[in-house]
Amino acid sequence: MSWQPHRILTVCKGGHCRAPLAAAVLAHHGGDTVQTRAAAVRDWHIGEPAHPVMVEVARQRGYDLRPHRGVQVDPELVLWADTVIAMDQAVYDALRRLASPPTLQLFAEHDVPDPWQQPRDAFEVCVSVVEQGAVRQLAQLSGRAPGNPPVAPGWSC
Repeated sequence: MSWQPHRILTVCKGGHCRAPLAAAVLAHHGGDTVQTRAAAVRDWHIGEPAHPVMVEVARQRGYDLRPHRGVQVDPELVLWADTVIAMDQAVYDALRRLASPPTLQLFAEHDVPDPWQQPRDAFEVCVSVVEQGAVRQLAQLSGRAPGNPPVAPGWSC
């Protein structure tokens, strides 16, 4: 069997802000070691691009969210993924009927704050929290402690 990248599905409530951001950050810093997709537990933004403020803030930090189009999580996406990552406890709880540990996990030690309907600085905070959580996720994938260098050389938050 040939080597394949680790497939990560990131999931948030609406699939409009946090999940597409997390997928882009993990893909950017994980390089060819990961494949990512983003989805939502709700059907609010199906087929829509990521939130315009998130797209802009992410772009300023080096991440391109323009290709994202919202999808709702389903059993097929969960089966595709090696790891399903919930952006907060409520999303984790909603996903428990589709996935279970160790496949299902939280993105960070604390909920990633949802910037939806918040001022721009909330989106900036969200990007910082996601970058920090990506260090943890990529370290876990590579078997390293979160304090050690991440998968992609030269990257740090």
